[in-house]
Amino acid sequence: MTKKRLECVTFLLLVFLAVLSPASELHISPAGDDNNPGTADKPLQSLAAAQKAARAAKAHDAVTIVLHGGTYYLPETLVLTSEDSGTKQGPVTWRAADGEAVVVSGGVKLDLTWEKYRDGIMQAHVPAGLETDQLFVNGQRQILARYPNYDPGIDAFNGYAADCISPQRAARWADPTGGFMHAMHPALWGGFSYRITGKDAQGNITLEGGWQGNRPAQPHKQYRYVENIFEELDAPGEWFLNTKSATLFFYPPAGLDLAKATVEAVRLRHLIEFRGTEQSPVKWVNFRGITFRQTARTFMETREPLLRSDWTIYRGGAVFFNGAEDCTLEDSFLDQVGGNAVFVSNYNRRVTVRGCRIGQAGAGGVMFVGDPNAVRSPLFRYDQRQSLDKIDRKPGPLTGNYPADCRVEDCLITQAGRVEKQATGVGMDMAERITVSHCSIYDMPRAGINIGDGCWGGHVIEFCDVFDTVKETGDHGSVNSWGRDRYWLPNIKEVDKLVAANPDLPLLDAVEPNTIRNSRWRCDHGWDIDLDDGSSNYHIYNNLCLHGGIKNREGFGRVVENNIMVNNSFHPHVWFDNSGDVFVRNIVFGPYQPIGMPKTWGKEVDYNFRHKSGAESASPAAELQKASRQDEHSIAADAMFEEPTSGDFHVKDGSPALALGFKNFPMDEFGVQKPSLKAIARTPSFAAGQEHVLKRDPTPRTWLGAKVRNIVGQGEMSAYGTPGETGVLVLSPPPGNSDISKDDVILSVDGKKIHTVADLFAATKGVKPGQELNVRILRTQHESTVVLHAE
Repeated sequence: MTKKRLECVTFLLLVFLAVLSPASELHISPAGDDNNPGTADKPLQSLAAAQKAARAAKAHDAVTIVLHGGTYYLPETLVLTSEDSGTKQGPVTWRAADGEAVVVSGGVKLDLTWEKYRDGIMQAHVPAGLETDQLFVNGQRQILARYPNYDPGIDAFNGYAADCISPQRAARWADPTGGFMHAMHPALWGGFSYRITGKDAQGNITLEGGWQGNRPAQPHKQYRYVENIFEELDAPGEWFLNTKSATLFFYPPAGLDLAKATVEAVRLRHLIEFRGTEQSPVKWVNFRGITFRQTARTFMETREPLLRSDWTIYRGGAVFFNGAEDCTLEDSFLDQVGGNAVFVSNYNRRVTVRGCRIGQAGAGGVMFVGDPNAVRSPLFRYDQRQSLDKIDRKPGPLTGNYPADCRVEDCLITQAGRVEKQATGVGMDMAERITVSHCSIYDMPRAGINIGDGCWGGHVIEFCDVFDTVKETGDHGSVNSWGRDRYWLPNIKEVDKLVAANPDLPLLDAVEPNTIRNSRWRCDHGWDIDLDDGSSNYHIYNNLCLHGGIKNREGFGRVVENNIMVNNSFHPHVWFDNSGDVFVRNIVFGPYQPIGMPKTWGKEVDYNFRHKSGAESASPAAELQKASRQDEHSIAADAMFEEPTSGDFHVKDGSPALALGFKNFPMDEFGVQKPSLKAIARTPSFAAGQEHVLKRDPTPRTWLGAKVRNIVGQGEMSAYGTPGETGVLVLSPPPGNSDISKDDVILSVDGKKIHTVADLFAATKGVKPGQELNVRILRTQHESTVVLHAE
């Protein structure tokens, strides 16, 4: 729209609005006209014209922009500034007309004439210069031509192949430039993406990328696939765009009538942006009842590192808040967007996402991420460190440029991370007092909810239902946290010394306690609740954990009480001395699972209940007492659950758990409560799940005077940071040798990979006294090579 035309529209609207009541209402429709006055019978057509008119109408108090049914293809992102603000008494509301389906799209509808190509593939010419990374047919995202083919029955990438960029495979491709390879991290801590730049003289594929994770590594050798390769277009639903010839190729599924189908390409990354500042925020603007769809993928732009977490991020989303106060996104559907669905960046206060459905986002669901410059003494990589005299010792943030007092409530978030695997349903980094309430979150490649650091606490997670998580990655939980804050170091003993002399350090960033309560969790591929590296200042209570138990890695000031760990138990890993942790009045179904624990487990471990189905009487919980050296009052007995097969884990009157101090909590308030969302939301399985069968021998052996054994199980993989269930753990070092220490993991000897103890013996067979060996070890999750002189 030209400037002159917009001025004309504004004049007409001012005349019209002069006779309106104080509560103004504007109407827009895809079939409207921006020369219309914006009434119900003569609506405007574009969101840009409605924005202009709403600014003019604000003098008349509250303004409502009513979007009538249809699809609004945005030519550019709708950017709201402080000029678009409402007030508490007179908010500005953009809403769908009652009973009408409204889509705001970052795409463009294509008018195509299809012709046969070959082998079931159709082709059509598109406008010259068209570029798109996604194709939608009748509102559904299709599959960019890939190898191996898409298989919904396979969790990891929906199909993977070790040979996806092998020279033999690449020999089939005339020109793969512009294709992509996606691969998991070798330890399954997320994923990497690479752009294919061509082939070298030997026929090997050349790549750029791999910056998507904040724990750099080589791409996984097995979990990988390629896409956007023309020669791999060989399955129904796949497509490819040849930009040089402006030709679109598509293999339609059976039964699809392409002549009648709506075909759409994608062009915008963001649909709606709130662009204010702390000094001049966007205030009191609401969006309600709208479907947001078709934004571009952003995985190659996901490169900003977060604070020592495993993540890098792309700071953007389909709906993007930056500098907003008291704004809401309600009752909307963020459908198949290419990157993050909602991103709340830097300064924001009291932003609420309520009653929304988010499905099949390319990256995260709802992300809250502040400004690293608001953090005192920030560090960005896992191995970075700073001396004590350089640490800012003032608690809390340095500036106010971060999200605070925001909410995600009554939302259904599913299948996030369709492209980016270091993704979550709701994420918090450099944020304060974020509340996540009554959300159902499931089918996630990694965590359902992720707290990336200790800055600055006060988060509340309550009445949520989070399950089917960590489906494509590993070493994680349905809710995961890190606390690698300014004081934290990977070496436990170093932190023990620092904190003993400076007890204020652990709470310089984690200034307010985080609360996880009244929620239901199930993770079949990790822990239900996973407090990882350094996570401090947590209160965890009234949680029903259905499969993975609760893991507390090292941290300070965690209180875990009145939780139920079904078919699992408590996993304390490598705690600090004097952590101050408390674990009381919990019901566990099995013995504790400690790894690398000090002699004293925190402040208090007692009054816990070891459920033994069918036990006729109570007895001391001997196996708990033996592990913790506490649990003096803990008992083992039948908890007497009401209806565990249907998910009711209330204990009956007369249960010995009640006498021990356990208190029942609600079992029917988990997840979404909004009727339309509750009607479609799934709930988790209450089945026991498959028990982990040890496939590796855990027996200690003597090797060159050292005591060693295989790394065994997910817990040890997590505690020691191994890339899978591999390597040999040193229980006691070789005599007279200071380069190998207790708790090192041996990965190779003289270049020979060590997967098991048997490999270790084979690699050192025939070694003579005094012979020098180069041993590759993993120590505090950092690889190095040390020299061993055999004795």
